[in-house]
Amino acid sequence: MRQSAPLTIINGELVLPDRTEKGAIRVENGLIAEVGLAGPQDGDEVFDAKGKLVAPGLVDFGVFAVDKPAFHFGGITRAAVMPDQNPPLDYPSRVKLVAQSGKPDLWVHPLAAATKGLEGRELAEIGLMKQAGARGVATGRRWISDSGAMLRLLQYAAMLDLVVVSHAEDAALAGNASATAGDMATRLGLPSAPAEAEALAVSRDIALAEMAGARLHLRQVTTARALDLVRSAKARGVKVTAGVTPAHFMLSDLATAQFRTFAKLSPPLRSDADRKAVIEAISDGTIDVIASGHDPRGAEDKRLPFSDAEPGMAGAETLLAMALTLVRDDAIDLVRAFELLAAAPAALLDAPCGKLETGKEADICVIDPHKPWVVDSRKMEATAGNTPFDGQPAQGRALALFKGGVRIG
Repeated sequence: MRQSAPLTIINGELVLPDRTEKGAIRVENGLIAEVGLAGPQDGDEVFDAKGKLVAPGLVDFGVFAVDKPAFHFGGITRAAVMPDQNPPLDYPSRVKLVAQSGKPDLWVHPLAAATKGLEGRELAEIGLMKQAGARGVATGRRWISDSGAMLRLLQYAAMLDLVVVSHAEDAALAGNASATAGDMATRLGLPSAPAEAEALAVSRDIALAEMAGARLHLRQVTTARALDLVRSAKARGVKVTAGVTPAHFMLSDLATAQFRTFAKLSPPLRSDADRKAVIEAISDGTIDVIASGHDPRGAEDKRLPFSDAEPGMAGAETLLAMALTLVRDDAIDLVRAFELLAAAPAALLDAPCGKLETGKEADICVIDPHKPWVVDSRKMEATAGNTPFDGQPAQGRALALFKGGVRIG
């Protein structure tokens, strides 16, 4: 997409990397040309933000499906796609196809499968997949239990300067559990696994990443004990980052009452103490990324007994609104919110966006942070509306979305 004329967005509350300020932003040839200027130049196309937030377009790290209308609704301009596709992204041709799939109005960054068939044993052709467009390498929905294979993966990825994205949950402990061990799982009679399954996997992955000197991103860290391990590793200089989805700081395992399969996730919802630990980790910088975990599941996957239903949620449309609850609750400020939603995931992908800075690609979102709406699974833009936030009042909506300076929503 190319701009027909320069664009100036005026009267905005600009969310800059280190502060917010009132002003305008000018875009030329798809790039941010000026930030904080007084007004447009002759011949500019003008968009009046009317005092609303002007922020970077969201970069959603680790989605399982590409739902363009849902992403645009949620203010998302780029998405990193997990390798758990059909077939998996374990061949260069498949990676190349996905890398081209969303253009021009959504850029999709594939994460290559770490192992052939995502089986956790033999490494895939990671170097060739990087040449085909992969921006990282991921273990998929499962943990690589073979420590030797994981170490080789981390060493190889370090040589290629690719981030390794791990689903950190010890498979031998987690098994086929559908809930976290505790009072709620016992009350419902659900097969459960101890929360320590996450801490064990996080500990092992951090140790191997430290040995290999590799960049490790733990896609979801949801327990207090595992977050302490990440905090400690960062303090000693390990190149580890951590992510989480809104479900794990908004909800606890109490949301699974009445066997609500929309609340069946992977990893499962945790105790309220762990939920509060996640918020603390977001506040103190232990968690680097908030992502949607977008994984739309239809009735054939969700209208089943809880233990048989597939985990996952359609999260793209609610990502922005749920992250803004942290701002309203004074857990973080706006600058930190968009670091979590845009700048940090863009850096992981080595993508030239995620910040309102001169020279960055003009992926821009105009947001009303106070606009009220109600999450309704029946009206969602995603291919399925399996959200644990169904029926919940929300605040914050994208009013306009620009990709490379061209309006797309």
